[in-house]
Amino acid sequence: MNGAKSLLQDLDDAIARGTDESRAKALWHATDILITGRYSDDEISMFGEVIGRLADEIEVAARAQLSEVMSACDHAPLNVIEKLALDDEIEVAGPVLRDSTRIDEKMLVESAMTKGQAHLLAISQRQSLGEAVTDVLVKRGNQEVVTSVAKNEGARFSGSGLLHMVRRAEGDSILAEQLGLRKDVPRHIFQQLIAKASEDVRRRLETERPEMMAQIQSSVTGVTGDLQSKFGPSSRSYFVAKRVVTTQYRQGNLNQDSISNYARQHRFDEVQIGLSLLSSLPVDVIERALMDRNREMILVLCKALDFSWDTTMSLLFLGAKDHLITARDLQDNEREFGRLKIETSRSILKFYQSRKTGAGAETATGRQPELQIH
Repeated sequence: MNGAKSLLQDLDDAIARGTDESRAKALWHATDILITGRYSDDEISMFGEVIGRLADEIEVAARAQLSEVMSACDHAPLNVIEKLALDDEIEVAGPVLRDSTRIDEKMLVESAMTKGQAHLLAISQRQSLGEAVTDVLVKRGNQEVVTSVAKNEGARFSGSGLLHMVRRAEGDSILAEQLGLRKDVPRHIFQQLIAKASEDVRRRLETERPEMMAQIQSSVTGVTGDLQSKFGPSSRSYFVAKRVVTTQYRQGNLNQDSISNYARQHRFDEVQIGLSLLSSLPVDVIERALMDRNREMILVLCKALDFSWDTTMSLLFLGAKDHLITARDLQDNEREFGRLKIETSRSILKFYQSRKTGAGAETATGRQPELQIH
């Protein structure tokens, strides 16, 4: 520690009284010593102070060279990495934005929020990217940036980020195909993408993702308007579903996860019976809520049951015609769901339930309804 401190003091003195040439030599000398040695965090921090001071006084070409070196150093001083990452010159910022393991998500987001498209492109090429970073890239990035991040197998996207990508893929066959090839795109997002893609893109994705296309094809062969006649209460399948779900409910195993799984499997009977049991609302009310084009009732029901947005979204897709919803409508629904308050939603359901009770409606259990919040 003392040896490194003494060396850095000598370098600091040389900086103070040296020429541009001697400062450049001091920079590379300090950098070489840092890279080849083993130092404590405090010592690395001291190196950072010296290297940072020198970096402020060198030309773009030299800073770019420094960035190349620092991007490959797994113990590069954090202050130097930050200085290089936020440099306006892409030749300087690019190497650390693409490759440095020392740069954190906060720094990446700051760069993505404040710098130009070349900086965003460099970030999009990192080995791994978190959702906070990709959210910025897909909103601020140009076509090249968005396509690049769609190709990046190490990138992770939030639900809203994926929906934004789907919207941007409209009319952009390259982006649509890249997004469709991603293995982490959930089926409901893939459905949105296919609905808006060109015929050429659909054919290519059918070749590349046959398993996903087969699922989509089977899910849209019948419209949801047919569900009512096909799976109505008079059918044998309905009574089988009622027996299974009621048993599950009595054993205490019917919950949000059960409803979500049924919805994703397009098991309409199980969903409407399960929701009826959990909310103690009549089955016909649940059915209308699921299939009504006005999604307010199903949003209120899900909020009252304290369901997550993911579960709510699966129910929206289940009840939608052809199980498809436009990205804009889905965003509007998510916004509305976020604004709803649990207590207000429960009050609305109790009021609606009281009207049904007066009319003698029955739930899937055959009992008079009384809202049960689980």
